[in-house]
Amino acid sequence: MSQADLVADLKSSLHDSASVFTAETDGDFKRMLDASALDLTRFRPRTLLGTLLLQADQAEYAAPDDFVMYKSSLWGIAPIAAPKPWERNYPGRLPDAFETEVGGARMISLSVPPTAAQIATLGNQFLFYYFAAHAVDADAAKTTVKAADRSLLLLRAQAEAMRELAMRNIGKPVSVRDGMSGQPRNGTPSHLYTALMEEYERRAA
Repeated sequence: MSQADLVADLKSSLHDSASVFTAETDGDFKRMLDASALDLTRFRPRTLLGTLLLQADQAEYAAPDDFVMYKSSLWGIAPIAAPKPWERNYPGRLPDAFETEVGGARMISLSVPPTAAQIATLGNQFLFYYFAAHAVDADAAKTTVKAADRSLLLLRAQAEAMRELAMRNIGKPVSVRDGMSGQPRNGTPSHLYTALMEEYERRAA
């Protein structure tokens, strides 16, 4: 699924309301798809393997670009298993890892900086699992959302479009009217946003 294909599908699904979004190079629709892909991570989590190159007495390391949440560590398990407490080279209690923010940058911090002895015993590659964000890319091969979830992604993007329409028209109520009757129906952007999100979360679950 390429970004261009998804943008075209989203525009088509929004019908006339798509004309409200006029950013150059379809920037509005790309932004909606990016937000939707990120939210899809709640229901379709991606678990990836990351690596930190440890330095003795250093506790903070840059998180991967697609990092959402830390999951678990493999240091002391793989690629080198930690010696047992009764062995001479037992490295002691290994540090716990958690997410922090330093100067606006997302970091993975270790509760206790690794020692030179621990690194010598277990290696300097701190392997860990983390939850990663989904992405929509111009290159279809780099889009991480599965084909089976295409309609779910577009549904979430439709909801995002309604949210933006509701915000744009916050000072002037807007309703969608049936063609000939002129009678308003439950078609305000805020109502549609709520309805679409309920459907999205029901289907995603």
